[in-house]
Amino acid sequence: MTRQNKAYIYAGMAVLMWSTVGSAFKLTLMYLSPIQMLLYASFISILVLFVILLIYKKLPVLFSSSLKEIFYSALNALLNPFLFYIVLFNSYDLLLTQEAMVLNFTWPAALTLLSILILKQKIGWKSLLAIFISFIGIVVIATKGDLVAQRFSNPTGVILALSSTIIWSLFWIINIKDKRDEVVKLFLNFFFGFIYILITAIIMRIIVIPSWRAVAGSIYIGLFEMGIAYVFWLKGLQLSSTTAKVSNLIFLAPFTSLIIINITVGEQILWSTFAGLAFITAGIVLQRRMR
Repeated sequence: MTRQNKAYIYAGMAVLMWSTVGSAFKLTLMYLSPIQMLLYASFISILVLFVILLIYKKLPVLFSSSLKEIFYSALNALLNPFLFYIVLFNSYDLLLTQEAMVLNFTWPAALTLLSILILKQKIGWKSLLAIFISFIGIVVIATKGDLVAQRFSNPTGVILALSSTIIWSLFWIINIKDKRDEVVKLFLNFFFGFIYILITAIIMRIIVIPSWRAVAGSIYIGLFEMGIAYVFWLKGLQLSSTTAKVSNLIFLAPFTSLIIINITVGEQILWSTFAGLAFITAGIVLQRRMR
């Protein structure tokens, strides 16, 4: 098997895992609150990432981290996983699974806008047009296609879903110059994030013995959304001759997710979701062509 084929396999497995987590979020939220789900899932992710560090013999890299690097990770953990997942899980709690999933897919547009504001990057009118096209998709989904009346189905849920993309993009921008090992950074982020969410859960007095369904869902989310999928994606990028060859696979995720959501959650996929996703995807593709 060629190196490039291995890259496609690793990246494809990551995309398939990410395609299932939206359904896992919604099903697990039937038994846990967003904060409870994040508490248990982040604990699992710490265990998974520690095992990965063992397998790849990166513990010496972890333990050689300076106090400055540890402090930096502790600060970043406030954004991701702490704030990002609290906002994201609450959006899934309020919206249809398909709506929350597709709206979260708009993060490239949020990343471009924040790059203009924070990094002072200059973009052309075509990139602005691409963002506008994605914005049309957001409005279509938020109004369930009722563009004339402009009645938003759940304004709070929509705001939370879009806010999660801003938090994620901000986290990405902050980490641009952090050249540490990605898995080590991820482990430290979830380690400190777990501490923050544990303190929050204790203050709110919501720590309970979860049902087996809640445990199963949390394990799945911690294992795939917050652990293995990310490592597989990085492996695919490392093996690929060019980043573009595997990064384009990410566009399969939302469409595959809709099929899985329909099967597992039982949601009938709305025409407005398909239309909105088409606009959002078209805008993102146009953005990539402009780079």
